[in-house]
Amino acid sequence: MFRRLLNDEQYFSKLKAQKKTKDEGLWQKYFEKNEWIFGYGLGYLFLSGLDDKKLEQVVQGHSVVNHGKRVDALMKTKGIISNLCFVEIKIHTTKLLDTKPYRAGCWAPSKELAGAVAQVQGTVASAIDSLSTKISLDDAYGNPTGNEIYNYQPKSFLVIGSLEEFSGEHGVNKDQLRSFELFRKNTINPEIITFDELYERARFIVHHNES
Repeated sequence: MFRRLLNDEQYFSKLKAQKKTKDEGLWQKYFEKNEWIFGYGLGYLFLSGLDDKKLEQVVQGHSVVNHGKRVDALMKTKGIISNLCFVEIKIHTTKLLDTKPYRAGCWAPSKELAGAVAQVQGTVASAIDSLSTKISLDDAYGNPTGNEIYNYQPKSFLVIGSLEEFSGEHGVNKDQLRSFELFRKNTINPEIITFDELYERARFIVHHNES
């Protein structure tokens, strides 16, 4: 299904209409249903959702359930001690670079990519300022679960676009690829991952488990 969502526009539009949602909303629903893709696929830390809570959360005050700045996936690292992790989900067709080079051989990030990076950085900064350094989770009835998550310099990820953008009829545009890679390699937080890269990670996990 992941592959069809990436490559079949008609299927994507049909499913979007069935779910009565927008482009980003459809990806949100898909990753909500397949949380393991983030759990294994993002970085080398194993991630999980906040117990019985939805991936999509708002962050304000000392709670993650009040009105405030929304994040597409609020997760936690898995270990003896857990730390918050933020994931922002855009769409696979979002352009990564401007349509024209800034200078010969030099391509600037697109307005959408630069804006998404600023959005994630703002969300994380807001969380650091407004959330307590230790969050204790309650269940749906308000009972303490005993689970605690820390909020020290949380990691963040941005899932956006596709590397297919740099591939033409006769091969890869090296200038575009270099410009994008230099930009994202020098962007520490959020870590930028394209949808096709996330798909390949998920495909590897499935095939590895089958074998």
